Amino acid sequence: FNDQEIVALLGAHAMGRCHTDRSGYWGPWSNAENTFSNEYYRLLVEERWSPKVTHNGKPWTGPDQYEDASGQLMMLPSDIAMIADPEFKKWVELYAKDEDRFFKDFSKAFAKLLSLGVPFAATKPWYQFW
Repeated sequence: FNDQEIVALLGAHAMGRCHTDRSGYWGPWSNAENTFSNEYYRLLVEERWSPKVTHNGKPWTGPDQYEDASGQLMMLPSDIAMIADPEFKKWVELYAKDEDRFFKDFSKAFAKLLSLGVPFAATKPWYQFW
């Protein structure tokens, strides 16, 4: 995958959230975690992100992550890396401004991801009939 496709695929972070009991990270990437949109990119470029140091009034003991000023939204180090890298940042900024372009590019990159599939050994089937 090229830079554009990687940035487009990471737009899936617009949906969902991290859970400390599963990944160690905490919180949603956006305020509309059940909506597929370009909000992830808009927040990434418009908000100020700082390292998370507390959680519910206690020191943060999870893996390094970033939060917005409210402490309610999060970004992973990989998300922040996209705005630090000029080649990735140009795509982040484009998708922040143009949701239709994001949808178009995400569709292509996701179709490519699915078409690559998962290789399985062809020597023996995973199922058995008795």
